[in-house]
Amino acid sequence: MIESNITAEEKLMYQVMGALYDSGVPVTFKGAMVLRAFLLEAGYPEETRHTTDIDGNWNSETAPSGEEMTEAIQNAFEKKGISFTARLYRMYGEKRSAGFDLADKTTGETIFTMDLDVNRAVLHTKLYETGSFSFCGSSPAQMVADKLMSVSTDRVFRRIKDVADLYYLSQVFDFNRAQVLQLLEDSGRTLDTFHGFLYRTEELRHAYEKFRFSGSARKPSFDEVYCRVREYIGEVLRE
Repeated sequence: MIESNITAEEKLMYQVMGALYDSGVPVTFKGAMVLRAFLLEAGYPEETRHTTDIDGNWNSETAPSGEEMTEAIQNAFEKKGISFTARLYRMYGEKRSAGFDLADKTTGETIFTMDLDVNRAVLHTKLYETGSFSFCGSSPAQMVADKLMSVSTDRVFRRIKDVADLYYLSQVFDFNRAQVLQLLEDSGRTLDTFHGFLYRTEELRHAYEKFRFSGSARKPSFDEVYCRVREYIGEVLRE
């Protein structure tokens, strides 16, 4: 990936992700930053939707305390010369991620946040390289599986971003029905009926129109996104 293709804020986030990976902190990253890395790696030419946080899974043999997590993150920052302070503002629990403010060490101002699920199902992963930073993140197939799971349920109206992300993925990654279904089975999940996606399109359109693309990213029309995604995932819609 060419670093000139990413914003200064994105570069900072990738620097943090690389620092945790290099320092052995047991985090696998997921979400918009990983999708962005894959799209750029695949040569996708357009700017995509931006995010202001980092998402990941913390997987360790035992459940870590909040203090242990904070110390590991802070030690990674110190080791890599990153002038951030990690502050735990939400402890993880059942169906709740740990939330961290990553703040400027001098001013105390929060620069961005990081949400970490703890000891959830291990993801199918890939090593990404973003300029001079490397990190372990969800594989493209895992991203497709996770987003497809969301789109198959009525959560699609709250997570319209997953439809947008499938639109992006469809342009650089071939849909593999067998692989997607296997990844879902490995994590104990099965697809729902896609009823909302297929039959409540006006509600879906409304959700998409309200969804904001930050920065200068082009927001494709709902019709363009919907038609392309419906064709992309057609193999599972016909079952």
